[in-house]
Amino acid sequence: MSTPVIVAVMAFTTGFLAGAAFAAIGVPIPAPPTIAGVLGIVGIYAGFRIVEYFDVGYDLVSALGL
Repeated sequence: MSTPVIVAVMAFTTGFLAGAAFAAIGVPIPAPPTIAGVLGIVGIYAGFRIVEYFDVGYDLVSALGL
């Protein structure tokens, strides 16, 4: 397997085990409990990657003179 696949499997496994641990001790998960919340997070990531891919952006700190 390639490294990105191994990292993805490890991330999923870690998340799965953390979710199982939260359920086992009876506390709510620190993540959106609905598919709409999950899709919001995916949208944030996709938007970030698209802007990064097309190399567009605005240096707000520089524009404010900070």
